[in-house]
Amino acid sequence: MLSRQFVRENPETVREALANKGVDADLDRILDVDEEWRALKSRGDDLRHERNEVSSRIGELKAAGEETEAQAAIERSQELKAELNEIESRAEELETELEAALLELPQIPHESVPVGADESENVERRREGFDDLRELPADVVPHYDLGEDLEILDFERGAKVAGGGFYVAKGDGARLEHALVQFMLDVHREQEYHDVFPPVPVNSASMRGTGQLPKFTEDAYRVEGTNQEAYDDDDLWLLPTAEVPVTNLHRDEILLGEDLPLKYQAYTPNFRQEAGEHGTETRGIVRVHQFNKVEMVNFVRPEESYDRFEGLVDEAEEVLRRLELPYRVLEMCTGDLGFTQAKKYDLEVWAPADDMEEGPAAGGRWLEVSSVSNFEDFQARRAGIRYREEHHESAEFLHTLNGSGLAVPRIVVAVLEYYQNDDGTVTVPEALRPYMGGTEVLEGHDAVGETKLGDG
Repeated sequence: MLSRQFVRENPETVREALANKGVDADLDRILDVDEEWRALKSRGDDLRHERNEVSSRIGELKAAGEETEAQAAIERSQELKAELNEIESRAEELETELEAALLELPQIPHESVPVGADESENVERRREGFDDLRELPADVVPHYDLGEDLEILDFERGAKVAGGGFYVAKGDGARLEHALVQFMLDVHREQEYHDVFPPVPVNSASMRGTGQLPKFTEDAYRVEGTNQEAYDDDDLWLLPTAEVPVTNLHRDEILLGEDLPLKYQAYTPNFRQEAGEHGTETRGIVRVHQFNKVEMVNFVRPEESYDRFEGLVDEAEEVLRRLELPYRVLEMCTGDLGFTQAKKYDLEVWAPADDMEEGPAAGGRWLEVSSVSNFEDFQARRAGIRYREEHHESAEFLHTLNGSGLAVPRIVVAVLEYYQNDDGTVTVPEALRPYMGGTEVLEGHDAVGETKLGDG
């Protein structure tokens, strides 16, 4: 979150950020509340000072036998107490309102972020892997059809078990997901990441610390009850991304400079209710309610965060390079940047099956497989994560960054489509073969049961 002081001293910067990010917030009300709160705090300090002086005089007057003056001082002390109670009560109301309002203000974009209204104004920084594309079938079969033909993806049974937006990976499909997860974890271990395996449910305090609450309540899965406006810190949610529990590992803690940069990675399943609202992406496993992902989270000194940001982008790219999948790097404009982010790059892998205008000459479409973000001190301020170089020095807020390394289902899509062969089989990327027991080609499985679901 933004500090009160920053908002108070830089209202036009905040107003510009609201406009550029397309966020609707009543900044004028926030400034008015802050001004009244500060006036009340100042008045309260004056009243406490006067009351202390009056209280001191009461004893002196009584000792001197000046009972009338002492009684007048007692009455004045009571008046001051009553006024002070009233002021403190009003100041507490304003404090609550101000804290809630500040949680609704987005992060300020970094000065290098391109200004734009929406995703159409994102900037492509580079493409990789297109100089030597493998030879593809004349008609690449979409992953959702190929997965069913090979009996490695089952959408009907996924819907039967859990409802729309869920799928079952079977046989080599399941092996492929497991292999990708383990491969990604190994790559990031080489990059000196420490493994954590966090809880899947997270409490409201954790969701608020990383910025998922209160802004994105409707997108999250609440463990018990229905999504509603009010929630308690003890309420549990299924994590939308491992960024939430991993960042909150150090909530309300002070780290030492010698601990930084601190690099964590975590594999988790992730849960989001917003799936299935984007037309063609409702087919297959591009946009689903539950998906596997490896997440990288960094805690760094403020002066090092943008160098680390570029390093984090490269660490995520390394997975794509080793899988030899064509991809591109996009920089998000202000209108597509996100509530919590100061700067963000997306890595988008190329899936060649769908003929879409924005794809390369061979057709296809782009699938976001990683978002690499610098939050600066926005999350750290919300979650109370600070550091100091030495024990005797004052603590300050550090910077947090995160990046997916990578989203597994969309990599499965890219593998099934880009490594597809003319005979309907799929070549396993060389980097993954050790993780699949040396399997070089996915040839499919026989269906289970007398009839396939839906045929009888």
